[in-house]
Amino acid sequence: MSADEARRRLAAAQRRVIATLVTGAPPPDGFDPERLRVQAASLVAKRRSVVARLRPDAAVASGPDLAADFAAYARSRATPPPGYRADADDFAAWLVARGKLSPPPEDSWWTRLRRKRHPGR
Repeated sequence: MSADEARRRLAAAQRRVIATLVTGAPPPDGFDPERLRVQAASLVAKRRSVVARLRPDAAVASGPDLAADFAAYARSRATPPPGYRADADDFAAWLVARGKLSPPPEDSWWTRLRRKRHPGR
C-alpha cells in the first residue's frame, strides 16, 4: 500500500470515528462500541455544560429536559458549529424552533449582537 493510500484510509477511519462520537453513527470496525458510546456521552455533556453557561436562558427554558434536549440537538448535527458561542446560539435557536424558548424581540441587544457576529443567520 502506498503512503497516499494509507493516508486516505486513515482519514476515512478518522471521519467514521468522529461521526460516531458526534452523531451516534455506527462505530467503525475494530473499535469498541461501548468505549465510543461513553466517550461520545462525555463530549456531549461537556458541550452541554459550556452551552448552559453561555446561554443560561436556553438551559432554564429546557429545564429538566436539558440533557435530553441537548443530546437530540447534538445528534441532529453532522458537525458542531465552530466554537462554543455559536453552539450555544444554535442550541437556543433549536429550542425556539421547537417552542421551548421564546425568540428575543427583533430590537433586543442580543439579536443585534448575534446579527453582528453571524451575518446572514
